[in-house]
Amino acid sequence: MPDNALPTIAVLGGTGKEGNGLALRWAHKGHPVIIGSRSAERAQEAADAMNATLGTGNARGATNPDAAAAAEIVVLSVPFAGQQAAVAEVAGHLQGKILIDVTVPLVPPKVSVVQLPNGGSAVEAVQTMLGDGVRVVSAFQNISAHHLAHLDQEMDCDVLVCANDPAAADTVVELAREIGLRAWNAGPLANSVVAEGLTSILIALNRRYKVPGSGIRITGI
Repeated sequence: MPDNALPTIAVLGGTGKEGNGLALRWAHKGHPVIIGSRSAERAQEAADAMNATLGTGNARGATNPDAAAAAEIVVLSVPFAGQQAAVAEVAGHLQGKILIDVTVPLVPPKVSVVQLPNGGSAVEAVQTMLGDGVRVVSAFQNISAHHLAHLDQEMDCDVLVCANDPAAADTVVELAREIGLRAWNAGPLANSVVAEGLTSILIALNRRYKVPGSGIRITGI
């Protein structure tokens, strides 16, 4: 890859609202983006729609394993129920790469109630699954998909980035800033429980105050 080339980003679960919104934002900034899905056809349909919106050819579709194999940075954006199966499917393509896990442990129907798996972080469990050869980063759990989908929408929400590898966290902070978000290195993956739990609180706030996308701000820095 030339020194000035932007890294290719694969978004697994990129046909869903959150993953698609992130992919759209990065493609808009010039990143080659691969939309991953269990269905290559659905993935390509989503990529075609994205390219039509942007007027570019930066997006393409693939199955999740093919997307993970072809990318330098991989984003996991799937429902919590499918998180570990999705990771197992692509594990062989992740060694030496950054995996950004956007997973939130929401358990329907009570998605506005914090329900952390075994009292811990869902993302930290993925790092344990994959081992130290993959740099797992937790980020973007608190960003509204509603806002991501509208490129002219200012996103009034900060991003908490947690990772055991500080350099990987810094890379993700920069990726967030590229798409107009304030992001902060919030410490090791164990701290991801806070961001994961906050999503249920934000859902509860959205319902109570009838807004589409409440968010968080870090002050004093």
